[in-house]
Amino acid sequence: MTTTYVLVPGFWLGAAVWRPVADALREQGHVVHAVDLTGMGERADLASPQTDLTTHVDDVVRLLEEQDLHDVVLVGHSYGALVTTGAADRVPGRVARLVYVDSGPLPDGTAQADFGGPDARAADERRVQGEGEGWRLPPPPWAALAADVPEVDDATVAALVTGSQPQPWRTATEPVALTGAWRHLPRTAVLCTFGVEQLQQMAQQVPLFADMVDGDWTYVELPTWHWPMVSRPVELAEVLGAEGAQHRHR
Repeated sequence: MTTTYVLVPGFWLGAAVWRPVADALREQGHVVHAVDLTGMGERADLASPQTDLTTHVDDVVRLLEEQDLHDVVLVGHSYGALVTTGAADRVPGRVARLVYVDSGPLPDGTAQADFGGPDARAADERRVQGEGEGWRLPPPPWAALAADVPEVDDATVAALVTGSQPQPWRTATEPVALTGAWRHLPRTAVLCTFGVEQLQQMAQQVPLFADMVDGDWTYVELPTWHWPMVSRPVELAEVLGAEGAQHRHR
C-alpha cells in the first residue's frame, strides 16, 4: 500500500537534503513531498526579517490543504519538528503519524532558541548581529561538523555548503503556540545522537524533553550524526517506510 510522506528539513537546509531518502521511499511506491520552507532551499529569495515559525507552519498547512493530503506521515528533522508539530496541531485530521528525526516537540510557549540554553542563545545572537545582518543565523561550518563522520565524504559536505542558507532568526525566537490537538496523534522518534535510555534520563531532568516520553510514542535508534538523511539515508528511508506500514495497520 502507498503512504504519503511530507518531509520537513531543519535549520539552514531545503528540500534537497531529503533527496536520497525521498528517492528511496518513492522506489518503495510511496508518495513523497519534500518541503522548501519560505526563505530556504529554492525559495531562498523569499527570506525576510519577518519570516518566522508561523510562516513555516503556514507553508506546511498550505501544502496539506492545497494538495488535499490525508493520512500523511509528517516527518520533521531538528527545527522542522516545531514546524510539523505546529502544522499537525492546526490540521490533525490530515495527519496519520508524526515522525521526529533526532528531535522532538517543544512545550507550548518555548522557542527553538531556548533549546541550547542561555549561553548558546547569546552566542547565536552575536552571530546574527555580526554576520547575519541582524536578522539571519549563518550556516554552521559543515566541514568541521562532518570531520569525524566517516559516512560523509567531501562531495556531501560540498552539497551541504551549496544547499544551505542563513536561517531567519525569528524562526528561532518565536515561541511555539499549540492547542494540544497534536497530542492525539501517534508519534515516532528516530534517535541518532542519543538513545532511548539517555532520552528517558534527559526527560526527567530537562522539562524541554518531557513531551518526548509523554504520549503514544515509538522509538527507533539509528546511531549517526544529527543529519541522518545525509549520513544514513537508506537506513532512514527503511525506518520511515516501516513507520508508514505501522500506521496503515493501526
